[in-house]
Amino acid sequence: MARPLRIEYDGAVYHITSRGNARKPIFKDETDFLNFLDILQKVNKRYNWLCHAYCLMNNHYHLIIETPDGNLSKGMRSLNGIYTQLFNKRHKRVGHIYQGRYKAVLIQKESHLLEVCRYVVLNPVRAKLVEQPEQWKWSSYRATAGTGKPHPCLQTDWVLGQFGRRRKQAEKEYREFVKAGIGEKGIWKNIKGQSILGEEDFIESLINYVKGYEEVQEIPRSQRLLNRPGLKEIFSDGSFKEKQKRNRKIKAAVESYGYSQKEVAHHLKMHYSTISRLMKGQR
Repeated sequence: MARPLRIEYDGAVYHITSRGNARKPIFKDETDFLNFLDILQKVNKRYNWLCHAYCLMNNHYHLIIETPDGNLSKGMRSLNGIYTQLFNKRHKRVGHIYQGRYKAVLIQKESHLLEVCRYVVLNPVRAKLVEQPEQWKWSSYRATAGTGKPHPCLQTDWVLGQFGRRRKQAEKEYREFVKAGIGEKGIWKNIKGQSILGEEDFIESLINYVKGYEEVQEIPRSQRLLNRPGLKEIFSDGSFKEKQKRNRKIKAAVESYGYSQKEVAHHLKMHYSTISRLMKGQR
């Protein structure tokens, strides 16, 4: 199974998810939920993490973690490892409780983090477990909204700071912001390489972090080719109007840059079979 690419640097922010093995619960009772948050608090302190939002569901969790010291992998080994040991001891079981490795999407803080924080606390609403986010006890919503006491693992200053300096007013605007997001979908549609969410300049700034990964087969192809040019850039000179030049660009897009024939066909508004014949050397 391909291993997702991990980009780590000082100040990186991630949306992290980890799911129960075979969709089984990783939180069976209130004590499990509290134990996880207590462990997260200790991991935050040890690795200098900041948790901006969280939502613990029955068989998975969502975290928004900022890593001032660029140490996501080390911290996650501690978080999931310690919790697994405690969970197994409490419930008299052995073995893994998580389904493979955790998933971490790198988030551009300035442009996308607030929206992802909203997405996280609305998970129970989307799952139809509750009608309103404040009805779910095991998320950071109440604490950030000013209607509940925050767990020490949570840092609310950045999120509320996006709504103003006066805390009460900021909490009110945060509540309105979250509720306005109920029913909205598609925040992940612009994700790049299955692991980055941000504007183009942010993605381009990360190219140096992924150089050298192009030939590492264990990493998914879309992530190994993260620094490839976009199809719009490949065909930006109008080469699609000149048949021979267009065909060379099509072959380069597929063979050199890893785009699928369907992606190229869709971009050029051509039939897939035409691209397929071209790649086989047929006219």
